[in-house]
Amino acid sequence: MKSADGSEAENTPLQGLPATFTYSQALEAGLSEWQLYRLRDRGLVERVGRGLYRRPDAEAADIDLIEVASRAPSATLCLVTALARHGLTDEIPSRIDVALPRGQHRPATTSPVAWHWFDPATFQIGRTELRLDPETSIGLYNPERSILDAVRLRHQEGPELAYASLRRWLRRRGASPSALLTMARHFPKAERPLREALEILL
Repeated sequence: MKSADGSEAENTPLQGLPATFTYSQALEAGLSEWQLYRLRDRGLVERVGRGLYRRPDAEAADIDLIEVASRAPSATLCLVTALARHGLTDEIPSRIDVALPRGQHRPATTSPVAWHWFDPATFQIGRTELRLDPETSIGLYNPERSILDAVRLRHQEGPELAYASLRRWLRRRGASPSALLTMARHFPKAERPLREALEILL
């Protein structure tokens, strides 16, 4: 790989770094601070966030999510963001809804993030992973958990989000109200209103 002035970027240890790497990882790989900033200024590395960079040969990915996943390994897409990913709402979130276990530090990000703290005891319920690139993934709540969170947090997110997504989910092949209610037993604030909604909709 040659830079604009014809010098060889391959003379640096850049190729030995992961697709997304930190300032510290760059120094550990043998890059000097001057080399790193020069590569950035020449467009040979992309700055993702403060102290976070991405190689130009990395495959296309959602840079905002890459930053969140790199800053907080337990980060999990939830609420409107997760419902939109599952096609259960037409709402376009202005910020990325991300859940962390309650008590965990909120990292600083340049990406627009709405942080939510969920009970550590139920944090893993319905949690799957969304692959962002070959090296990076981020947590994503499945459709059932996303609906339950919208129901139990309807006083914050608005009741229409919860019940509109539930109606849309019920129209899908394979939707199992009994499985949804089984999961709801772990969330007392959601179980009763969910049962009442299902009685109306079914």
